[in-house]
Amino acid sequence: MGSLTERYKDNVLFTTSDSIINWSRKSSLWPETFGIACCAIEMIAAGCARYDLDRFGVVFRSSPRQSDVMIIAGTVTKKMAPIIRRLYDQMPEPRYVIAMGTCAISGGVYNTYSVVQGSDLFVPVDVHVAGCPPRPDALLHAMVLLQQQITNNRQPKQDQAQTTPVSIYNTKEQSAFVKENV
Repeated sequence: MGSLTERYKDNVLFTTSDSIINWSRKSSLWPETFGIACCAIEMIAAGCARYDLDRFGVVFRSSPRQSDVMIIAGTVTKKMAPIIRRLYDQMPEPRYVIAMGTCAISGGVYNTYSVVQGSDLFVPVDVHVAGCPPRPDALLHAMVLLQQQITNNRQPKQDQAQTTPVSIYNTKEQSAFVKENV
């Protein structure tokens, strides 16, 4: 019996069901794109051959019912906020949100009565991608950070105003990431 145990010792893996589920979630992020302004062009570029989000398991979907990540890219007006919220509510659990660009994070240069001053006022944001507009590699970095959060068994932000999401402001870290992956 001892030789049988030694023979199959390297073929047995002990883990928890949560870690297997999180591994599959991080390996298949399906974002719903909500490109409202100029940041959407950079988001589209992130899906092209140079950056190739597909190699990280990121496949863009056109329906909220097939998505688990929402990318809000651009200026959000008060008229658009309820529509984005409705799309967010249609997404299956667990769902994650990435706010891409200064306008989606804080309203940007459009500090007017009709612009929402931050997407986290109506949906819980998990990752902020700073820039006006942010480069495609910044979105790539955000996806990798989101995958790391999922791997670390971090649940998505619950519905609460003024959350504290992970932000991408460290340009040295981002530059090192780009050199390794792009």
